Amino acid sequence: MKGKIIKGIGGFYYVKTPDGDVVECKARGIFRKENLKPYIGDEVEISIENKTGNIEKILPRRTMLLRPAVANIDAVVIVIAAKDPEPDTLFCDKLILSAEFAGIEPLICINKSDLKMDTNLLETYEKAGYKTLLVSAKNEDDAKKLLPVIKGKTSAFAGFSGVGKSTLLGILTGKKQETGEVSKKIKRGRHTTRRVELLELTCGGYVLDTPGFSSFEISGIKADELKNYFSEMQELNEMCRFKGCSHINEPDCAVKTAVESGEISKSRYESYKTFYETLKKVKDWENK
Repeated sequence: MKGKIIKGIGGFYYVKTPDGDVVECKARGIFRKENLKPYIGDEVEISIENKTGNIEKILPRRTMLLRPAVANIDAVVIVIAAKDPEPDTLFCDKLILSAEFAGIEPLICINKSDLKMDTNLLETYEKAGYKTLLVSAKNEDDAKKLLPVIKGKTSAFAGFSGVGKSTLLGILTGKKQETGEVSKKIKRGRHTTRRVELLELTCGGYVLDTPGFSSFEISGIKADELKNYFSEMQELNEMCRFKGCSHINEPDCAVKTAVESGEISKSRYESYKTFYETLKKVKDWENK
């Protein structure tokens, strides 16, 4: 019987089967010998004996995130607040980069649209070519604008605490989630998600809240390959004067010209430079 791992606790895996049952399973010892481990989101084959399940086989993974360890994610919904906490575009761009590198579709959700926001925020990500939605979790019908874009997919919700991820997930799944208040001192929420768990959508598909903003890393990307993961730069990469232009210090750079003209958002370019300088310090052997 096939199924999908939706939760893992203390060495037990909870597998949702096509008929809607959730079976508590243990992983066969052979996985340890082969240095394999089942992850949340894995599609697996199981056997059931006396109401006890065993994971017999892990089916090929479409995508994989290592921190948090989840498999077969189709989309990462990056939730940022219009205000309270203030939007952090560098962090948002880090999540986009992580998703692009993993071959996962990034979607931008700007929550708390009922608050006064920087009008450039929406334009920044629409201009970069990303699907961007403006919602308010205070209005359930407004929040449900997310459903058509995540229907039938397995989507991870990511973002700082306090931006409204858990509130949005509660509306989308019909199950109230624990939420955290935004600290008045640091203007950032206290994280409330304790573990990774897939929550089923009534319209089809799954969503999960990712625990902790430090979960997504950009290691594994080489500095000279970074430009390939910024969608708005891809068409310009071959239009620079110098082949292999890093878009940092070279003259006659098509990307820098696009930034000056407003074709590429300045905040996106600043994120690119920050990531480039970080990745330049990583040795090649560390990326293997």
